[in-house]
Amino acid sequence: MDRGTEEADGNYIQVGTRRMRCGHTTGTCAAAATKASAIAVLSGEFPETVEILTPKGILLHLPVESPSMGDGKASCAVRKDGGDDQDATHGTLVFSEVTLTDSGIAIDGGKGVGRVTRKGLDQPPGNAAINKVPRSMMRESLEDIALSFGYKGGFSVIVSVPEGEEIASKTFNPRLGIVDGISILGTSGIVEPMSERALIASIHKEMDVHAAAGEKVLIVVPGNYGKEFSDSIPGIDDGMCVKCSNFVGEMLDHAVALGTDVVLISNIGKIVKVAGGIMNTHSRNADCRMEVIAANAALSGADIETVKKVLGCISTDDALSFLTEPGLMERTCALLMEKIQFYMNHRTGRKIRTGAVMFSSVYGLLGKTELADQLIEEATSR
Repeated sequence: MDRGTEEADGNYIQVGTRRMRCGHTTGTCAAAATKASAIAVLSGEFPETVEILTPKGILLHLPVESPSMGDGKASCAVRKDGGDDQDATHGTLVFSEVTLTDSGIAIDGGKGVGRVTRKGLDQPPGNAAINKVPRSMMRESLEDIALSFGYKGGFSVIVSVPEGEEIASKTFNPRLGIVDGISILGTSGIVEPMSERALIASIHKEMDVHAAAGEKVLIVVPGNYGKEFSDSIPGIDDGMCVKCSNFVGEMLDHAVALGTDVVLISNIGKIVKVAGGIMNTHSRNADCRMEVIAANAALSGADIETVKKVLGCISTDDALSFLTEPGLMERTCALLMEKIQFYMNHRTGRKIRTGAVMFSSVYGLLGKTELADQLIEEATSR
């Protein structure tokens, strides 16, 4: 067994305290299936496994499934393996049908491969959602096969994923303007079990789409709670909000790179951490919710017993229940908004305008930063 295969079979990375197995992308599957089908159409026989070198330099030997052959064309599939970072596409068969043509290499998507409808993505509107790196991998494989067989003609490639349309409903694709299927993705060809990287890339891509549509102010929410509250704000519709999950800092960084202003609409349970300067709000990174609320309550005039009660709370709504004395919750939330604004400005270096809206599922609207209403008005008046 060569070194590349050893790496592929035993390719693990350390994620925190866990040793996790890598997999391979839908792009690698498409390239491997394309290579196997090209071999079959030129030789008359399918290989049992196909060798593919990923952009990361890892050599894979992948099983060929569902082979079929016709006049001047061949089709087969390679199964997606998410390793220890399994998503909605894990285990899915990615097919590639290769047809001999007079010249050139044409690559398109078939059933279950999405079609791009909006600007700002890897491919222009109208193209199949097959990204540049997988397209390059397919072209290189076809050129190598043509050379090894002495073939002087061309190839037409149709990539398809029979389950793609159903799988796409569980992904970000509909929000990005990719319709009727999944994307064929992968920059390294390898799925590293670092779901944060993939999620941040998806957030950035969603921001790119909104910016490419001419939106100068982005409405950003961490998740469903923020979206539900934002839907109650006049002028904000279902398609306007970008979800940033826990990655407030990475969202703000990308907004600076795009030159777009941002208004963040969030439940207090998430955004209160930003008031403590924390830009990744996942609980495994930090959970200072009660400490931040307690400190600002004290600055607002809360006595030591109230501060102790807040520190003993499990949820932010419970903490707010102890601040309902006349003016106390209002003053505390006003201080929190000031600090949220400070840390958003600090992260962005004031290169863009930022605003925030904080709410509670129990108490409703809790506060807004100075520019929040203006930014929302600009975002909704397009």
